[in-house]
Amino acid sequence: MTTPTSGFRPGDILTRAQIHPVLGGSGYAGICPAVEKKNVLIFSDSEIGKRYGYHDGWLAEDDDLGPIFTYTGAGKRGDQTFEGSGNRAILEHFTKKRTLHLFIAVGKVPGSGTRTHRYIGEFSLDKRKPFEVREAKDELDHDRNVIVFRMRPTGPYIRRDSDTLQRAADSGARFNRTAGRLARALRRQRRQRQPQTDVDQVMSVRDDLADTFEERERTEGKTVGQLDVSMRNSSSQLVLEIYNQTNNTVYEPTGSAASESITQALAQLLHARRHLRDLAHDQPLHLMVLAPELPREDLRDLLAEHGIGIVYRNESGGFSEFEGSSTPPRGIRCADCPVPA
Repeated sequence: MTTPTSGFRPGDILTRAQIHPVLGGSGYAGICPAVEKKNVLIFSDSEIGKRYGYHDGWLAEDDDLGPIFTYTGAGKRGDQTFEGSGNRAILEHFTKKRTLHLFIAVGKVPGSGTRTHRYIGEFSLDKRKPFEVREAKDELDHDRNVIVFRMRPTGPYIRRDSDTLQRAADSGARFNRTAGRLARALRRQRRQRQPQTDVDQVMSVRDDLADTFEERERTEGKTVGQLDVSMRNSSSQLVLEIYNQTNNTVYEPTGSAASESITQALAQLLHARRHLRDLAHDQPLHLMVLAPELPREDLRDLLAEHGIGIVYRNESGGFSEFEGSSTPPRGIRCADCPVPA
C-alpha cells in the first residue's frame, strides 16, 4: 500500500501551503484526512504537546520489527476516542487503503508566522499493538486518557536525535483507574470496524475476561486499574492493564491457556517484577496470570518455577486461584523474605 509523495523526500522542509495541494487535506489540524488522495496527514508539534504533558517521538530502542514512532491522538478535553474523524482516520487507514504521512514542526518561515514542517516519511500503524492508552492533561488541566498511536515507517524515512524520546533514568510507575478499561473498549471498537482474524478472536476473549475480573475486584472493594511502568534505560512504557493497588498484585490476562499465550504472559510478568520489585509498597509484589481456563500441568509448573500464580475461569463462570511456588527463583529478590544473618 503505497501512495506516491510527488517529489517530497524525507527531510524536506515544507509549509502546509506546499503540502496540502500535493497530498490532500486542508486546514491546521494535527490530523488531516485526505479522502480523495487516499492519505492521512499527521503533524507533530512538540510545543503543543508540552502544554498537555505528552511527547511524540521515536522510541529510543527498536524492537524485532524495527523502529516505532509514537503519536498522541486528537482531542483537547476529556478522554480521547475514535469518534472524531482524525483519530478514526489513523485507526482505519489500512482498511481504507490510505497512507499515513508524518510531519514534524521545525520552525517558521523567516519574517512571517507561517509554520514549517519536516517531512519524515510514509507510515502504517503497528499491527501487533496499534495504540496504547495513557494519562495526560487536557486543555483545562484535568487528568484524562489519551490515545498514543504506534506507527512504523513503510519506506524511506528520516530519524533525528531531536525527535527521539529520552530514556528513563530510573524505573517508576503511574497508576490510572480507568485507562485499562478504556483501552479494551477502544480495541473492541477497532475489531468491529475490520474483518476478524484468529488473533482478534483471542484478544476478544482476553479483553472480556479482563473486564469481568476487574469488575469482580472492584465489587469486592479493591482498588484496581492500569499501571504504566517507566523502565530504566528505556523510552518504552510497560503497560500493565490490571493492577490491584490494594494488595500490590499484577494480573496479566490471556485470551487462551495455550503455551504461546502463557509464555507471553510470563515474559510480561517477569518484566514487571524486574521494574516493580524495588518500588515502595506496604505489601510484597505478587504476580498472577489471568487465564480463561486452567493451563495444563507443564505450564503451571513453568509459572510456579518463577513464583507466578494463576487465576482462571472455572466451570461455574467464577474465578479460581492456583498458587505458584512461594519460593522465588534463584537470583530474584523477594520483598518479604527474611534477610540472611
